[in-house]
Amino acid sequence: MKKLILASQSPRRRELLLEHGFQFEIIPSHTSETLDPKLTPDQNALVIAKQKALEVAQKREGVILAADTIVKIKNKTLGKPKDKMHAREMLEELSGQSHEVITAFVIHDSQTKKEISKIVSTKVTLKKLSPQFIEHYLTTHNPIDKAGAYAIQEDGDQFVEKIEGSLTNVVGLPIEEIKGALQKFGILPFDHNKRS
Repeated sequence: MKKLILASQSPRRRELLLEHGFQFEIIPSHTSETLDPKLTPDQNALVIAKQKALEVAQKREGVILAADTIVKIKNKTLGKPKDKMHAREMLEELSGQSHEVITAFVIHDSQTKKEISKIVSTKVTLKKLSPQFIEHYLTTHNPIDKAGAYAIQEDGDQFVEKIEGSLTNVVGLPIEEIKGALQKFGILPFDHNKRS
């Protein structure tokens, strides 16, 4: 079986793959995640994910999985906040609003050059967040490495009103779509291999 390589140091992406039985190596990409204002949010996420996959493919042979998650609200794109003040501004903007969480993923075989990419979108509506809640959240959580400055798996029930679509997509990887795509590269979860 081919080796799966995760081109990310995100603990959330690592945990999702482990929870679903995949064995993999982690080789983080050091691609700049700068958003191009001329591109749509979907295009930006896909371009960044592809750059991550190709960068890691130059270092190691295997099937590389790379992803990028961004948040879109009223045609405005929110990436990761630059600092705590920027994170506060993002949470204030998202408070009481619906937004889209967009994850683009790319799976690239460094040997055959076969590639599958997909964009998955989930609609999330946040509750109205009080200034006190936002301050408490920023004090007790690290928002800097998260698109939109929040992580749904961290006290999400306190601030999320509604989710329409894939929950794991909001966490960082649309796992059902990824499982289906990895099958096309001959990569299956570990428990599946044991049963067969």
